[in-house]
Amino acid sequence: MNVMETVQKRYSVRSYDDQRPVGDEIRSRIQQLFTEHDTGPFGTAVRFKLLDLDAVDPGESKSLGTYGMIRGARLYILGAVKDVKGSQIDLGYCLEKIILEATAMGLGTCWLGGTFRRSSFARQMELAEDELLPAITPVGYPAESAAIQDRIVRAGARSTRRKPWSQLFFSVDEKTPLTEDAAGAYRNALEAVRLAPSAKNRQPWRIVRDREGSYRLYLKEDQFYNRILGKIKMQHLDMGIAMSHFELAAREQGINGRWDPSAPAVNIPGLEHIALWRD
Repeated sequence: MNVMETVQKRYSVRSYDDQRPVGDEIRSRIQQLFTEHDTGPFGTAVRFKLLDLDAVDPGESKSLGTYGMIRGARLYILGAVKDVKGSQIDLGYCLEKIILEATAMGLGTCWLGGTFRRSSFARQMELAEDELLPAITPVGYPAESAAIQDRIVRAGARSTRRKPWSQLFFSVDEKTPLTEDAAGAYRNALEAVRLAPSAKNRQPWRIVRDREGSYRLYLKEDQFYNRILGKIKMQHLDMGIAMSHFELAAREQGINGRWDPSAPAVNIPGLEHIALWRD
């Protein structure tokens, strides 16, 4: 896929064409993606399931099909991880790669994060006691015209607005903005991060090019928002999404690097060091 084109095309779809089912060939490709993207930078194994609501009890199917104000979706991707350090970052990283592949195939998706342990989704996932189900997404063909409800939700979430470079990307510290010209070969990688989806569009990522010219990813955490759901850390999912966008766009430019969460941190007040990009 063309990464930058796909990143720009992706948006949260809540209304799906229930008269246009996803064919067997594309379903098989989605399930193949589950095995291609099953481990994140922190090394956590991510378990996915493609849930077909047509195979679920009709009573349960009705409640599942309308979760998060979703309309018309018959397929959902469920993602589970062990409750260990970095696992939700890994889930965000892996699931966003799958979502971008689905977007390139003409499918719509919508990140839905929250506490699903006691939900029908958890039962369908056969969630183990030591697992978390932090996020799911419907997947299907978007309805031809977005429902009024979609437009209201997108406006309320400020989904079409993004922070400027000067608030996200820095040189050496969090005070000196990194310009697009100064980013050079990494311009697309950083722009792909800027355009990435995040919970409530908070964009909690910060990327700093350190004195050695390496790129470091930090979390500017909203502690109330990120901890209100207990073990589920929405902004950790956001970090994984940012990592996937940066990596995919960098590789499209011929930069063969990787994220290293174990690298010694360069501490910046108010920010949590997540990982170093090694090229």
